[in-house]
This record gives sequence, structure tokens and C-alpha cells, in this order.
Amino acid sequence: MKNLVAYITTGFPEKSFTVDLALALGESGVDSLELGVPFSDPVADGPVIEKANFLALEKGLRFQDVLDVSAQIAPKVDTLWMGYFNPFYQYGMEALLQKAQELGVSGMIIPDLPHEEALAYHELFNANSVSNISFVAPTDGDARVKEVVSSAQKFIYLVAYAGITGSGQSEDLQPIISSIKTHTQTPVYVGFGVNEKTAKDKVKGADGVIVGSAFVNVLLQETLTYAQKIQQCCNIASEIKQKIND
Repeated sequence: MKNLVAYITTGFPEKSFTVDLALALGESGVDSLELGVPFSDPVADGPVIEKANFLALEKGLRFQDVLDVSAQIAPKVDTLWMGYFNPFYQYGMEALLQKAQELGVSGMIIPDLPHEEALAYHELFNANSVSNISFVAPTDGDARVKEVVSSAQKFIYLVAYAGITGSGQSEDLQPIISSIKTHTQTPVYVGFGVNEKTAKDKVKGADGVIVGSAFVNVLLQETLTYAQKIQQCCNIASEIKQKIND
């Protein structure tokens, strides 16, 4: 069974909605939830997620809100924090990882923390039973892949192309997937540009997909009620889950 990881932006449109959506997605085929931590400069994200980040911050979202939401979600849906390093560093990595363990958050995805710098926190992650998700790109050579995946935990985030999330570019991922799988048995999940139309193709040779912009795009539609947004997101999740396992 191939897995589906869903990204949603914490606090957009509002905090209680995030909880309701996360729990509904967990019942609609989502295996793990990336709880996005809004940041003012989300460099790896495209305009859709960037806008949701901005709107959540404009509404006054604080990091404490992410912790509050996590406390309600993590016991019921496998939850990871996806965010940029600055807010985590400001909180204090030791205190943050202890808090993650306390809440039941299983991992962190930090796109602007390079592998070499992440090594400094490796023991801290392990001590708190929290996975720091490793990134691999199609442009990485075999030696680089071997180095990055040697200590990879939970899953490897394969960036489907060089660029930002949501732009839908296409690239042959089979060579890089083969390279990864020669060096580790850690599952490989493909992210960037994955939606209902591309998921079946993107998952070939991989163990799962990561979907973000497809969900957040629904949340940005102002004509939909909260209930309609949740229903549409759940429909997307169910469709993608079915397609990647057909």
C-alpha cells in the first residue's frame, strides 16, 4: 500500500478549521499530515502556499497555535511539522523536540536546513524519537544521495524537480529513485507538483506521494463554505489515495 502525505497550512482559514480538516483527511486516506508552520518567507513554496502562509500570519497566528492544533491532531493522525528553520530555532531546538515528543509529533520537515547543518541536531532528534526528514533532488549525484539517505528516517522527501511547490513540472524520477533504493530501505515519497492528475505517474517506483498545493488551493476559494472546503479536500485525498494504489 502506497502512502499519502497531505500538507495543510496551520491556522488558515482559522485554527479550529485546521483541526477539523486534519481529522477529516485522516479518515479519507491520508496516512500522514504535514502541519505547515506559517512563515513570512517560504522560499520552497509556490504562490498558493505562500498566500496561505501570509493570510494565516495576517490573522495573527503564533507558534503556540501550532502546538495547540498539534495536541488535538497528533493522537489521531500521524503528524509532522513542516516549516522553515527560523521559527524552530527561535523556540529552541532542544525544547521544541521535547515538546514534539510530548505532543506525539513524529517528524519535522525543514526545507531550508541543509543536510550538513542538520547533522548537528541528529542526536537531539533521536533522543526525542522525532524524525528529521531528509531531502533528495533529481540533480543529486549518487555519492550525495548515499550520504544524505544513510541516516534517513521515516521517509525520504524526493523533490520531483528543481523549483517551487505547486508548479507542476515533469521530470523522469526513475534514475534518482533507483539510486536512493540502492542505498536505503527507507520509503521514498515524491513531493512537488503532485495532484489528482499527476499522482499516478509521480508515484511510479516510489512508496508514496506528498500533496500540498492541491489542498491549499481549495482552502483559498472564498466562495466555498468551511464544510464544502473540507469535503472537497477529502474527495481529493480519496481520489489520490486510490490512484496511487491502482
